[in-house]
Amino acid sequence: MIKKIALAICATAGLVAAETTVELFAATQTGAGEKIGSVIISETAYGLVFTPSLSGVANGIHGFHVHANGSCEPTKADDGKITPAGAAGGHLDPKNTNAHKGPYDASGHLGDLPALYADAQGKVSYPVLSPKIKKISEIKGKALMLHVGGDNHADAPSPLGGGGARLACGVIK
Repeated sequence: MIKKIALAICATAGLVAAETTVELFAATQTGAGEKIGSVIISETAYGLVFTPSLSGVANGIHGFHVHANGSCEPTKADDGKITPAGAAGGHLDPKNTNAHKGPYDASGHLGDLPALYADAQGKVSYPVLSPKIKKISEIKGKALMLHVGGDNHADAPSPLGGGGARLACGVIK
């Protein structure tokens, strides 16, 4: 009860920023797989904070991005190759920069986020800040994507930071 009263007072004073929770599911060739957790997105004066609560993720660094489309469905190429969560499209890039430069360079994709780290137990819980994105409304209806590999925040030596395959996806509502 006290917590609800405190939240009401803070909300009235404008201290509680907008936030939303995105559920992430394994990206498979047949669509959404098992739920691996969620990410809370919160507005702050410094940009959006993404607070993950994920499990079952391989230990190490993983690319993390907002993708252009609000779908996590697989796509099938003309050659028959299926891309899990391919319907999410590429990294969100409303200014058509066509450059993967990471979360701190305004001349690149808006959807480039700091990479996430999975600990030895497969847990991902460390929050990251995206200073380029200020409001949840900027990314509402887009996909939030976790990649199999890391992200060097450049297009070389591998395109799009080298994150590789899409590991998990969720739609930002």
